[in-house]
Amino acid sequence: MAKVPDGFHYARGHIRRNPKPNSAKRMSGWMIAGLLAGIWLWGQVLGFEAATLTTPADPNPAVSAPADR
Repeated sequence: MAKVPDGFHYARGHIRRNPKPNSAKRMSGWMIAGLLAGIWLWGQVLGFEAATLTTPADPNPAVSAPADR
């Protein structure tokens, strides 16, 4: 039997990687999709009025209208 490198062990005739601790668990794709859907639904129900900036319409046009002939 060959020497097993560090970070590996010998199991059932194969060299396998040692298991990692579960403390560094990442979010799954479904969890991310659920969070994005929740944010979208929150915006549909309650709206994002406070986040949008509205500019008042300027009653005076910047360019003068052409003269009628």
